[in-house]
Amino acid sequence: MAEGLSKIGRSEMCDYSLLTVKSRPAKVGDQLTTRNFGTGTRGFSASEDASVAVCVLPGTELSFAREVTCLPTGLLGWRDKVIKHKTAIFRQVNKEKAAAHHDALEFPDGQIVLLTHLNEGHQATVLQLPAEPKTEVEAETQKRVAYVG
Repeated sequence: MAEGLSKIGRSEMCDYSLLTVKSRPAKVGDQLTTRNFGTGTRGFSASEDASVAVCVLPGTELSFAREVTCLPTGLLGWRDKVIKHKTAIFRQVNKEKAAAHHDALEFPDGQIVLLTHLNEGHQATVLQLPAEPKTEVEAETQKRVAYVG
């Protein structure tokens, strides 16, 4: 069995909304694509198989092929939101809320955007995985939200 995969081919690292999707952990150099998995969320798919979700650890650095665009919201709801950066660090937010999207990207200007809000088709490369935690605080920061259900 591949490292990080459960017996049914899922990684225990993915957001709760991707639990029914076959998945694997991210590796340095992976080419990822944002995709709607039909589970009520978007995530990263593997370049070798678009049906496989790639689960990313908090602190992972990503580089996008182009500026990131997000689904329209608010008063300008007819136009995609453009983020003028091509790099981001993967984070998890809303950890205290069980039924909320947790996967997010933090951009160089400090802006944090939920991964599920990104438009489909963005291509990203995994530049660097987070360093092994040296303290309990670092370990807690990198810990993914556990599935409760």
